[in-house]
Amino acid sequence: MGIGLSHPVEGAAPARRKRGGMLYLQVIVAIAAGAALGHFFPSIAVTLKPLGDLFVKLVKLIIPPVIFLTISTGIAGMGGLGTLGKVALKALAYFLVVSTLALIVGMAAANLLHPGAGMNIDPRSLHGDAIKDYVAKAHDVSVSGFLTGLVPDSLAGAFVEGNILQVLLIAILFGVGFSLAGARARPIVVVLESLCQGVFKVVDILMRLAPIGAFGAMAFTIGKFGVAALLNLAGLVATIYATSLFFILVVLGVLCALSGFSVFRLIAYIKGEILLVLGTSSSESALPSLMEKLEAAGCARPVVGLVVPIGYSFNLCGTNIYMSLAALFIAQATNTHLTLADQMLLLGVAMLSSKGAAGVTGAGFITLAATLSVVPSVPIAGMALILGVDRFLSECRAVTNIIGNAVATVVVSRWQNAIDLERLRLALGGRLPDPPPAPVPAELEEALVREAN
Repeated sequence: MGIGLSHPVEGAAPARRKRGGMLYLQVIVAIAAGAALGHFFPSIAVTLKPLGDLFVKLVKLIIPPVIFLTISTGIAGMGGLGTLGKVALKALAYFLVVSTLALIVGMAAANLLHPGAGMNIDPRSLHGDAIKDYVAKAHDVSVSGFLTGLVPDSLAGAFVEGNILQVLLIAILFGVGFSLAGARARPIVVVLESLCQGVFKVVDILMRLAPIGAFGAMAFTIGKFGVAALLNLAGLVATIYATSLFFILVVLGVLCALSGFSVFRLIAYIKGEILLVLGTSSSESALPSLMEKLEAAGCARPVVGLVVPIGYSFNLCGTNIYMSLAALFIAQATNTHLTLADQMLLLGVAMLSSKGAAGVTGAGFITLAATLSVVPSVPIAGMALILGVDRFLSECRAVTNIIGNAVATVVVSRWQNAIDLERLRLALGGRLPDPPPAPVPAELEEALVREAN
């Protein structure tokens, strides 16, 4: 059964796409300028860290209302709760298969390329002080802890803490409630739909600050860690980037082709969000604008509202590639022999820990620590080897994650027959027409007429 299509951006001005193109160029210039400043004037560059941090915090501020409004109004307009269950089940099945493939691809790349071979590091010579905070956080990562953390202590607590999964749960509950209440809840749904329009306008305003945030974050990264840090572990960095590229173009590319669209065109369509993620090393910085763009490309609001936020916790393809590759890199660098059984155990633990770390800040490195703490064959102290380049690796993780979630949303929309294929074709071809004026809700129009009379 399909889902009615709606687009929260349908009141946008015709000049909006031109602004988007200018913003894309501004982010490119900002990233290049930040990298140059970090390389030539590192002492100045490291002081600019607050610019990137403040931008990410501003975006995170708007994420809870975006998720709540999009999902609650989307579910209310589904026309049946059975559709909600079908979308959720299809999305979770997709996430399970694709995230497992990401772990397998990462493990295969490590066994094929051996990025850590020949380093001959003695684990006893490594200092664990630098990673002890991550190890401490890793003890909190568990499936039971994840399930317990789904429910906030209070209704407002989820929004205050910005926990995506908790906000998602609240939004689903309210959406189901609105749907069951039917016509009696329609007035509040109309208000929330109008509020959704305003919130996405706020997203547009915040996105104009993206070049400043990207400039500060990139300047800090290069100024703090330097290009030399990349050269020290060039094999690992190159392997993870190459493996992620292979996964995007081949694995995700095949899924896109089977669903009738091109992964290259999709990447071109969300290039602005990808650059933003690359500049800030945070996939959350582009979450609101990604949701907006996917709806504009024809994906139904309920599907976007469910798949994207859930995917940010359960469909972390880039993080999974990093986990399996980094774990085997540490084993190879410390001359730790792993049998096939050891690697299968590592794969199984990684599948569970990657889900248990959903919503945890810095989940990539923390999840790796959680995985290695359960698999004693690989020395956890070896994580100190990759700490220096983790910032560069986090950019690769974040970019792969956002592309993976964009693909997941379009694919699940196709499965659910909840997509405007003509609009998708035009969007991916760069020929999306100007949206029509947003219709005035009937209830609001009647109220205005009464007031005028």
